[in-house]
This record gives sequence, structure tokens and C-alpha cells, in this order.
Amino acid sequence: MGWRSFVAVGDSFTEGMDDAYPDGTYRGWADLVATRLAAEAGPEFRYANLAIRGRLFPGVVAEQVPAAVAMKPDLISFAAGGNDVLRRTFDPDALVARFDEVVRQLRSGGADVLLFRFADVMARLPGQRLVAPRVQLLNQAVGETAERHGAIMVDLYADDTFLNPMLWSTDRLHLSAAGHRRVAGQVLNALGVGCDEEWLMVPPHPAPSPWLAARAADVRWAGQHLAPWVKRRLTGRSSGDTVTAKRPLLGPIVD
Repeated sequence: MGWRSFVAVGDSFTEGMDDAYPDGTYRGWADLVATRLAAEAGPEFRYANLAIRGRLFPGVVAEQVPAAVAMKPDLISFAAGGNDVLRRTFDPDALVARFDEVVRQLRSGGADVLLFRFADVMARLPGQRLVAPRVQLLNQAVGETAERHGAIMVDLYADDTFLNPMLWSTDRLHLSAAGHRRVAGQVLNALGVGCDEEWLMVPPHPAPSPWLAARAADVRWAGQHLAPWVKRRLTGRSSGDTVTAKRPLLGPIVD
């Protein structure tokens, strides 16, 4: 089937970090998918990307979901909860129950809904023992919810290619440009729409670094990325506090 409109909802994963346009704004998988769907649908195709980096699940639901529903699009992508599993206050039971309710709401208007099982980002980050089980729980809930409500699931967790560090940015948390292209390809495959074969190509896996060089890289990463993240947690701030949605209105594709 063809989709004449697409609204993307979520956090940094959907906003497009760290796949930068020349002007410093972000493209990401959602823009890539929208561009491909627009090529199929023609000039009447409309797109909005409401996602904002740093948003927790309750914020996505309160701020973006009502706006997405009001736009009455043919297709909605919903990806949230990734920031929540990193928080000390994470409540799995509450999130799973709310996740099901939100997807039911999105589907009730007749839109097709895209859901994501997240790739294994914890392979490169500290805190695996605490966070990895939470990611697995969220991914399980996504699969069950997709089946229950007839949503379209994109299973990034099952794609071992995402273990390749070249698909991730230097902060080890957000996707690189190559990572976003691969997600876009996975989404279009799930929708039954063809994509550029280059989007699914993967850069060569880098050779293992010597132990000393790897530890030095870990120290640099901690100073450049982990420390600022911890500081924001301690001060109650978010990376998205001063950010607004890049495509807040349902309109034509304009790059």
C-alpha cells in the first residue's frame, strides 16, 4: 500500500542524531524513509518529525503523541523508552502498560504504526548488568504489543550488524550516518518498499585496537561524553531542553 503522510515520534533515535546535514541539523533514518515514501506517493506526500533528543517516555507521550494523532497521518513511527532504561527511577511495569495503551491509541485512528526493537547499544557502554535486562524487557514488550495491535515491527535487535562500531557515533550511544541508513533500509523493507541497496551496506569492521590504545580511547570517551551526561543527570537537565522539533508540521519534504 502507499502512504500519503508520515509522522515520526520519539527521541534522539528518531530525531536523527548523529547523522548531520551540512548545516549541523540532523537527517537520520526517518528523513530517509520519508524521502523514499515521497518518491512513491508524489507531491501530495506530507511528513512531520516531532522527535526531540533526551525525551523520556512520559514526555514523548504527553507532548508528541497527541500532536501526531491530531495530524491523522497514514503512518506513525513510535520509538521511546531508550532514555528511560538508563535512569535509576526506571519503572518497567508502568512503562510496559503505558506502551501498550499508547500503541492502541495510535492504531485506533486507523494509522499504520511502526515499532522498534532496539539494537544492542549496551555492547559498547558501561552498566551492562543493570541496563541490558531492561532493554531486553522493553524489546519483549515491543514485540508483544506489535502482535497484539497489528503494528509493524522493525527488529533491530535481531540484526547482528549493529554490533559493528562503525554504525555508531563517537559517543557510542547514537547511530552514525551509516547506522541511520541501515535503519532506514530495515524500515522500508518492513513496509514492503524498496530502498537504495547502499543503505544496507556496512563499513568494514575495524581491526581490534591494542589494549593501551583502547583504554586511552575509553578515557577520552568518558571525558567527552559520559561526564557531561552524568552532569546533566545530577542537575536535572536534558540534552533536548532547548531543542524544538525539526519538522513540527505535516508538510512536504523540504531539505
